[in-house]
Amino acid sequence: MDHSVEAHRTDLMTITRYVLNEQSKHPESRGDFTILLSHIVLGCKFVCSAVNKAGLAKLLGLAGETNIQGEEQKKLDVLSNEVFVKALVSSGRTCILVSEEDEEAIFVEPSKRGRYCVVFDPLDGSSNIDCGVSIGTIFGIYTVKDQDEPSLNDVLQPGKNMLAAGYCMYGSSCTLVLSTGSGVNGFTLDPSLGEFILTHPDIKIPKKGNIYSVNEGNAKNWDGPTTKYVEKCKFPKDSSSPKSLRYIGSMVADVHRTMLYGGIFLYPADKKSPNGKLRVLYEVFPMSFLMEQAGGQSFTGKERALDLDPTKIHQRSPIFLGSYDDVEEIKALYAEENAKA
Repeated sequence: MDHSVEAHRTDLMTITRYVLNEQSKHPESRGDFTILLSHIVLGCKFVCSAVNKAGLAKLLGLAGETNIQGEEQKKLDVLSNEVFVKALVSSGRTCILVSEEDEEAIFVEPSKRGRYCVVFDPLDGSSNIDCGVSIGTIFGIYTVKDQDEPSLNDVLQPGKNMLAAGYCMYGSSCTLVLSTGSGVNGFTLDPSLGEFILTHPDIKIPKKGNIYSVNEGNAKNWDGPTTKYVEKCKFPKDSSSPKSLRYIGSMVADVHRTMLYGGIFLYPADKKSPNGKLRVLYEVFPMSFLMEQAGGQSFTGKERALDLDPTKIHQRSPIFLGSYDDVEEIKALYAEENAKA
């Protein structure tokens, strides 16, 4: 046994240690946020374990209900939703929960209320479970204005007001990417310790990438700027090489790759979905928050994504996010289109 290696393993930056270090920078902090994050981390570990055993535990297949988006729910969706709702409520630090799987927002009973609102998609990309493709949990955290009288307006805030956001990807490894508003850090679950270890400190997205990620099956319904941009990716007018297309169809996996390797992820509006497909509160906002914290950009086709003011908890929006220069190009195409109008 190599004792020097084992000794090195004792000085690991776990997510708990990282969050406590961050907390110590704020002397006024009471530890509520740290407790909330530890409950989210526990939920992620539970879902990771359930995803890994999904085939064995006969959790695959439909649970027989349809969620409010009209998508048939997998049993794992239902389980993940229950896990996160229970973990968040039992933390005693939440006030309002908005989940992709629940039609209405959940208002926590007064005795268990805290000062945070959590918006989340418990299992994004769950239609990919059967084929073993990476799936994940996405979450965002807001502070409530008045925890004694919480209202929907506490969650219907622009994404720029978010306190923290993150996602946990269940794939070849279980990776949790988190930002509390001062950069982005990635943690990987060490199964032998049952702990998330800091493996990707201070993630920065490359300023420009050579990958674009979009569902080209929708191309015939796209608007002008999106069509022009994708055409430019494939057939550049200058002497540069064409971009590579990579599209998994699981937002967490596509955004994770974009953040690490650079490039752009697009889910534009089209004739079939004029308001876009992805949900603002628990998909667009958290991913845009992370992308900006990593030095990238996020755009809806009209404005900076984090400036969007939502009016409904399950509202949808088009989204273009990724490397700063790549998003600048799509913004220029939309500005050109608007100038003609």
